Amino acid sequence: MTNRTKGIIAIIIASFGFAWMSIFVKLAGDLPVFQKVFFRNIVSMFFALIMITIEKDRLIGKKQHQKLLLLRSVLGTTGMLLFFYSIDQLVAADANMLNKLSSFFLILFSFLFLKEKITKYQLLAIIIAFLGSLFIIKPQFNIQIIPYLTSIAAAMFAGGAYTVLRALGTKEKYYTIVFYFSTFSVLVLTPFVILQYQSMTTMQWIYLMLTGLGATIGQFGTTIAYKFAPASEISIFNYTNVVFVTVFAIPFLGELPDYFSIAGYLIIFIASYFMFRHQNMPKST
Repeated sequence: MTNRTKGIIAIIIASFGFAWMSIFVKLAGDLPVFQKVFFRNIVSMFFALIMITIEKDRLIGKKQHQKLLLLRSVLGTTGMLLFFYSIDQLVAADANMLNKLSSFFLILFSFLFLKEKITKYQLLAIIIAFLGSLFIIKPQFNIQIIPYLTSIAAAMFAGGAYTVLRALGTKEKYYTIVFYFSTFSVLVLTPFVILQYQSMTTMQWIYLMLTGLGATIGQFGTTIAYKFAPASEISIFNYTNVVFVTVFAIPFLGELPDYFSIAGYLIIFIASYFMFRHQNMPKST
């Protein structure tokens, strides 16, 4: 089995994990978003701590990387709060597809802050993707648009977090980054959880633990995938996440995207596939 094949398998497993997370966080019901994100990150923190203990590595990373680790955690926590809010308010598949705009924000932020070149093909793909998002949002310019805008904002913060990860490169171990982010989120959210805490049923506890487990599978799966193959070769397989979410949402949530949303999914996927194919075209000499 080639490394590229291993990377594809890992990214599909990660997509399954994130889909699992989306379904169970919605099944957890009407709980404060702070509470949902808190329990999601406690599980990830626990598993990352186990990995660090096994590897006998540092908990919070190197001193010279603290600003980047902190920035990644702030952006990631904000994005996660916005994303969980949008999942609660929207069809799960819509929220997840809009969240895939993070890869396009990554290109923009890498251009602005890391001075990476942006090609005309990438720019065209970004424009097409945002046009596709309009089919999902179906703009009505009333209060119903807020969750859609929140979902796009979540993608923007996620794109920012991925930009910081690109700046970090391989300077820190993946489990250290996950532990730092998860611990930061838990500490920051604790006061809000105490103030807004709602008692939970046994099933809600189970759903939130499964949310955290799905997120952990997604985080570690993504990291492992990019160890085997570069993002330019396998990132397109991230879109299996939306397929998983749609399939799971039908029996578990009774949700089915409308035709406009499906058209939007296809447009955003085509934009991503267009960019993917261009990135992997043989360079002329």
